[in-house]
Amino acid sequence: MLRLTWVQPEDLLGHELRQAAQDGREPSAIAARWRAAGGTEAPERAGASDRPPTRYLRLLAEDLLDELADLPSRLADQEPTDLTRIKALCPNWPTPQATSPPRPALFEAAWLGRAVGCLLGKPVEKLPLDGIRQLARATGNWPLNTYFTARGVPTDLLATHPWNRRSAPTSLAENIDGMPEDDDLNYPLLNLLLLQRHGKDFTTADVAKLWLDELPAGRTFTAERIAYRNLLTGLEPPRTARHRNPFREWIGALIRADVHGWTNPGNPAAAAEQAHRDATLTHTANGVYAAMFTAATIATATTGTHDIHTCLRTGLTVVPPGSRLAKAIRHALQLARKHRGFDEVVDQLHATYSGTHHWVHAIPNTALIAAALTHADGDFTGSICRAVSGGWDTDSNGATVGSIAALLSDTALPDRWTNPLKNRLATSVGDFNGIGFDTLARLTHQETARP
Repeated sequence: MLRLTWVQPEDLLGHELRQAAQDGREPSAIAARWRAAGGTEAPERAGASDRPPTRYLRLLAEDLLDELADLPSRLADQEPTDLTRIKALCPNWPTPQATSPPRPALFEAAWLGRAVGCLLGKPVEKLPLDGIRQLARATGNWPLNTYFTARGVPTDLLATHPWNRRSAPTSLAENIDGMPEDDDLNYPLLNLLLLQRHGKDFTTADVAKLWLDELPAGRTFTAERIAYRNLLTGLEPPRTARHRNPFREWIGALIRADVHGWTNPGNPAAAAEQAHRDATLTHTANGVYAAMFTAATIATATTGTHDIHTCLRTGLTVVPPGSRLAKAIRHALQLARKHRGFDEVVDQLHATYSGTHHWVHAIPNTALIAAALTHADGDFTGSICRAVSGGWDTDSNGATVGSIAALLSDTALPDRWTNPLKNRLATSVGDFNGIGFDTLARLTHQETARP
């Protein structure tokens, strides 16, 4: 039986109940009706529950999803999605900086950094924090310092904490042969296509059409899959982000933000605005802010004239200061400055967020990204290893941190990280399959220079 992930109404409802409680609505009465009817919680790690529900429960789930969407939020005024209202809440909205156009080599480093960080995190995606630590320690790779390996890991430990089933064959150290396909690289490729076809003045509708033309539906997940489905049913942006989409504050928009930052060096405001137009196809509020924060941080890093701390502070200027995301980032930065050991930072972040937020939610993952970069002072190896060792969405966090830290590196990335990629990227997007990172750098440089 085919149980398509991330779209089943009975599973979406469990996620929406949690999301409603987080974004200032009161879902307890609806939750009680669902449980009284025999409804269950959403799967914690998988994208779909094992068995389909009764027809009654499925219809009830659809009705309750719509009822939840109509509940008022006490956070609506301080967490808007409209760009004009976001900017009105940001008193230090950034201004463009004079900067020289980056060299193509910088973009090659950024693409490679994103790929390396993603690859490092792929084998342990979905694993609990303790499992990641045990697997790394079992091979003498703790604190984390290189790619994971299965060599020397006890069989009983692997039985308890198995590698990510889809990723291990291509992402463990002994198996790496080029960069395998991953959504964390597919979306930057799509956004490169977006700029090639529509320029920097693209619209959210342009993003939607590009996806329908170039992105296989089976390569979408969480909020992106919901928005894709909504497009196919005739809904238009920004409603595609809101309709029966409990994942609208998860990490998907964040992982699409890099190209917007790379192509706007020294102009974090423009990068954030591009990220907003992209993100609102699939996300709202904090899910959008995470993309804007990342794009603005990267636009600042791409100048090559700022340290990581300035870059992150600039990223915060495009996030409403009273939002949950801004508070989480400030908390993470404080922890990273306070604790000498990064494990202590991670433990406190998990104590704060793991009990209430899904492991793919944008708020805890963005906080971890900021903490890893700060604690490592922007060092490439230190940053990606901290990000991945912190758990949650390991490959996405490693990818974003790798992109940012690579931009700040004074020298080429270490060969031990980049040589296994063999200058080759696999993808199902467009005509990019097998493309080299040097070619991607040249194409990105062309879009940066375009008015």
